[in-house]
Amino acid sequence: MFHKEGHKIIFISLLIVVGLFFLIDGFITLEWLRKGLMILVLGFFILILQFFRNPKRHTHANEAHALSPVDGKVVVIEEVYEKEVFKDKRIQVSVFMSPLNVHVTRYPITGKISYSKYHPGKYLVAWHPKASEENERTTVVVENESFGKVLYRQIAGALAKRIVNYAKQGNSASQGADSGFIKFGSRVDLFLPLDANIKVELNQKVRGGESVIAEM
Repeated sequence: MFHKEGHKIIFISLLIVVGLFFLIDGFITLEWLRKGLMILVLGFFILILQFFRNPKRHTHANEAHALSPVDGKVVVIEEVYEKEVFKDKRIQVSVFMSPLNVHVTRYPITGKISYSKYHPGKYLVAWHPKASEENERTTVVVENESFGKVLYRQIAGALAKRIVNYAKQGNSASQGADSGFIKFGSRVDLFLPLDANIKVELNQKVRGGESVIAEM
């Protein structure tokens, strides 16, 4: 199953791959070189398919849990001052996605979307300390009775050139549901209340819509 954001790119890539196969087969006479180039082209197409995959996730909805918005590795767990929305201290948990990870963004909690804003910006590497403030990004806040307000921020990386955000202010968010997509390498920051009980550790691998990041 592939994400709808990848349908056009997958179709175009397929046409390119078929065209390259005909060119390689028609103009390359050396057998080893022809096969090698075909394998290389096929490998490129498989990488495209893997990037846009959208596997079904088994979300166990729980208002006392904040789930990981994305697949990847936890690279930051720290108390920070969040200055865009809250203007106070929060616990930040950041998940870095490599190009091999699933890049679907999912709502971490169920609740009402009280804030959703897009920010144009730079394309620093996703793990850069200033990436969360200077890169292209979207900020979304979902609130419910258990957590109050939870903010997550999609951040473009050096390769990511488009962030897709489906969250609309005033709409309802369903925990684990598809809330967007980031194309080609990125990270997501999650800002939680200071009294949240963090359930992950640095360098831990997490799955979007399934792994519990924090509990109230």
